[in-house]
This record gives sequence, structure tokens and C-alpha cells, in this order.
Amino acid sequence: MPREPRATVMRRAALVLALLLAGCAHAPPSRIAPPANLPDLRTVPDAVPHAEPRSALGNPPFYAVAGQRYVVLASAAGYLERGVASWYGPDFHGGRTATGEPYDMYAMTAAHKTLPIPCYARVTNLSNGRSVIVRINDRGPFVAKRIIDLSYTAALRLDMIRNGTAFVQVEAVGADTGAATAAGPSPASGPVAAADAAVPAAAPIASTFYVQVGAYANADNARRATQRLRTAGFANAITLAPPPGQLLQRVRLGPIASVAEFDAVIERLGQLGFADARLAQD
Repeated sequence: MPREPRATVMRRAALVLALLLAGCAHAPPSRIAPPANLPDLRTVPDAVPHAEPRSALGNPPFYAVAGQRYVVLASAAGYLERGVASWYGPDFHGGRTATGEPYDMYAMTAAHKTLPIPCYARVTNLSNGRSVIVRINDRGPFVAKRIIDLSYTAALRLDMIRNGTAFVQVEAVGADTGAATAAGPSPASGPVAAADAAVPAAAPIASTFYVQVGAYANADNARRATQRLRTAGFANAITLAPPPGQLLQRVRLGPIASVAEFDAVIERLGQLGFADARLAQD
């Protein structure tokens, strides 16, 4: 049998990878009721960061899903981002993750588009202060302006099951990143309590959320951007003076009251050509 040209083989491999990753393009979570008599949520520990080799699967230099190109980071060191988290559950439970491992919705794991896998991250719900450490072993979410897709258990511990999404901060942690982690027991993969189970209260945190449209070294550019936004109907567009020791003037919209409002604003900004808008918090 004649050998296929190398270009054909490479295209086929790229297609297989794209299809695999697209399988992680997580849909909105289903509402579930786990079986009765399961261990309480408070018994499920954080994932414990430790050195792991990069997975042979899921770490191409770049890949494309639904026409969008993603570049996988060379290292998790220094990664810190704020944005919207979602979660994925029973529709994907037992399916294949980007590393080739089966997805366990009861484990402390997550999916991310560009961090090397596996790696570890601390995810903090910015609305209530709850924080978990997860092992990232999957690709996604490829839906809207989401930065991480959490397992059912991780989302439950952050108290975001009912809403389905939350404003979060994601910070890479572990020896490879130089970021501190909390000591704790080994990762758990057992089931957890139902979504309506009592969750220990976290101390409320004062949070005001904004959409940061851009940061400008030139004050005239910042003023022009603000004026353009106001002309487009964003009466809440503001320009913030640079913080002490910094030069950039930040142009923001807000305050933003919910993830739904954030999504609507981000979509409108994209139509206006402001593609790099992101979540900001004071």
C-alpha cells in the first residue's frame, strides 16, 4: 500500500486533534442530583500540586477550535487572570479529557484553553471569597468569554452550581510556578454532596466589577476611546488616572452587576472593535 504524503498525514493528525479538543467545548451544565448518602462536600480536599511531566496529548504548540486559534503556553509560571468560570458535569462524566484521562466530575479538576496540562491553579470566587485548588487536565471552555471550566465538585465548593457561572481569579500554583500553595491531603475522586447541600459560609468580600476596555500610555488615546464608547451608548464609560508608579490610563465600563451583563457588554464591545476587553475589579 503506498504511503500517504506527509502533508496529508499532518492535516489528518491536526483534524483528529481539533475534533478531540472540540469534544471538550463544554456545553452549559445539566442540573443534577447525585445519588443519596454521599460524603459531605467538606470532606473533599483540594488537589495537591506536585511536579508532573507534560501530557503527551493536549499540548500542541497551537490548535484551532471553531475557527479560533489558541496558543498553548510554554509554562504556567506567572499566570494570573480574572474572568468568568463555568462548570461541566454529567454530560461529560467518564468521557475523554484532552490528556486522555477519563473526566471525573467528582474530582478537583478543570479545563483551560492555553495552560500546559497537567498543571495546578488556585481558583477564587471573587463574589464570595471561596477558593479551591484544581488540577487542570482538559481543554476548554470554548464558549463565550469563559476562562476556565470547573468540575462539578470544584464548582460546588465555590458555590456557583446554581448560577452556573461566576467571576473568578485563576492563578497557577505549584513548585513549577513559584506560587505558594496550601498544604493538604491528596486529591479526592469520590462523589460529593448534592448542589443544595449546606455549604460552609465564607466571609463576604466587597466587590465592584468592571469591564476594562483598554489601558493607554497616551492620555489622548484614552480620552478618544472613552468618547467613542459614550457615543456608542456606554454612558458609564470612565477613564482612570494611572496608579502610583504606573503610566497607563485605564478605560472602563461599569460597575457590572452580573455575568449576564458582562457577556452582553463584551459582545457589544467586540462589535465596536474592542476585542481585548476583560474583567476588572476594585
